[in-house]
Amino acid sequence: LLLGNGPSGICLSYLLSGYVPYFKRDSLHPHSILQRKLEEAPDISILDQDLEYLSEGLEGRSHSPMALLFDTLLRPDTDFGGTAESVLTWWHEANRAIPHLVLGKNPPGGAWHSIEGSMITLSRGEWMGLPDLPFKDWLRQKRRGLRNDRATAEDIAQYYQHYVMKKGLQKNFRCGTVVTSVRKVTRESISSHSQKDLQEGSDSLWNFTEENMEVFKVDGFFKNAKGDKEPFSIYAQNVVLATGTYDSPTWLRVKGENLSYVHHQLSALEEAVKDGSISIMSDPVLIVGAGLTAADAILFAHYCNIPVIHAFRRRVNDPGLIFNQLPKMMYPEYHKVHQMMKEQTAACSGPYECYVSLPEHHVLSFGKDKKCILQDKNGYQKVYKISMALVLTGSNPNLSFLPNNGIDLAMDCDQPVNPKRNPIDVDPFTYECTQEKGLYALGPLAGDNFVRFVQGGALAVASSLLKK
Repeated sequence: LLLGNGPSGICLSYLLSGYVPYFKRDSLHPHSILQRKLEEAPDISILDQDLEYLSEGLEGRSHSPMALLFDTLLRPDTDFGGTAESVLTWWHEANRAIPHLVLGKNPPGGAWHSIEGSMITLSRGEWMGLPDLPFKDWLRQKRRGLRNDRATAEDIAQYYQHYVMKKGLQKNFRCGTVVTSVRKVTRESISSHSQKDLQEGSDSLWNFTEENMEVFKVDGFFKNAKGDKEPFSIYAQNVVLATGTYDSPTWLRVKGENLSYVHHQLSALEEAVKDGSISIMSDPVLIVGAGLTAADAILFAHYCNIPVIHAFRRRVNDPGLIFNQLPKMMYPEYHKVHQMMKEQTAACSGPYECYVSLPEHHVLSFGKDKKCILQDKNGYQKVYKISMALVLTGSNPNLSFLPNNGIDLAMDCDQPVNPKRNPIDVDPFTYECTQEKGLYALGPLAGDNFVRFVQGGALAVASSLLKK
């Protein structure tokens, strides 16, 4: 049972539907050691090989050996600007399919349907693609090209839906579902009535054998066409967590943050501009944060001539700031925001109208009168009258359906799960949770934060399940 129907869930569903990757004969991988290893067993599928052995010695932009392995098999020299074809060929072996369901709130594509459609992706468009259907080929069919090698969120969301249909995976997907609980139960605790139903039903995802004494009970509800909630319970031997990290925006936890003019999603600003409640004549909008979502909000406000006060904790030249890690040629719009942050501080006015940058500042409180108190690194406090505030400082996964919010599964069991600082502790070659056998984690929950790298986790899980 897969929880989450974003890129991770879609890719794993493809692999569990009997689509099996083999090394393509006569293809040449630029990594000579990997090429030699692939030539050792050309008739054995990648899923059936020793993935630890294949991934040994690979280096790249991910810390996960599985992410690097699958990425380099799909896109051999992409980090060097090359366009070498994948060294994989795909065969459909129906007898190897594993029955599964993919549950998700949105249509296939997950959180990509919640992102403003015109937003340009951070990653290159070709890195957003899934196995055996290159994104640029799909875009070419729409008679469209990539802007700066990058795509819009709307394109990506449509591509993922198309992928599910094109590969015939839709029978495995249940959209409009919300999972409320995942618990391990013993076989004895399941009533004989439930056993009978499950054994007769086609959606049974497990077999009652003597070895399988414990299974997962997954509860939730499905929203029907009328909007009514229909409860469901599913029993499964294996559960894969692929719910991403888009669910719960991070809060500052300061006084007044729950007031109606304080928001935690960019869409709030878009709606306010659309309905006319924020305009060029309004008091400034306060944007808190120095990541790409905050930058997107600044670009949107700048485009609409909305005045902005931009507060963030870091120094503008802090190497940890995402803008200092992006090539200027590929990301001109983000470079522009970074330039504004450097040149247009409250201390020195620059060339940009309607924008003030407040580096090394943090919010102390929001008042009912729409006055916000900010403090700088020296402890000096300033009061600003604003029209609305956008706190865009990242997001956390919502794992409320797991015992103790999933904290017991994390690398540090005393802290909440966080994709960057405290991911779920998984075996690097199977992605099975070290603390709970039969439970797997994919994507940001396991520390893989880019679409091109979540697919390696899917390969690891599929390989592990096929060997069980």
